[in-house]
Amino acid sequence: MDDLKATLKAMLPETREYDGCQGIDAFGNLEDGSNLVLHERWDSREHHEKYLAWRTETGGMEKLGSAFSALPSIRYFERVDA
Repeated sequence: MDDLKATLKAMLPETREYDGCQGIDAFGNLEDGSNLVLHERWDSREHHEKYLAWRTETGGMEKLGSAFSALPSIRYFERVDA
């Protein structure tokens, strides 16, 4: 988990500055240290997909993948109470 925290600490500032990123928060599960949730807000799904492509091209996804114990589950939601 320490490797993952260090990786995220290094990568999240770039993510927050990426075009279309409104914000990102990382939450660790207090009951299971290997479980992490990233709550990301983007201008659009297309912005996020472009970001993921950039992270893949630059090797960031591979770096993250080596820090995780399993592949991440990426899901898209829309706000329904606004």
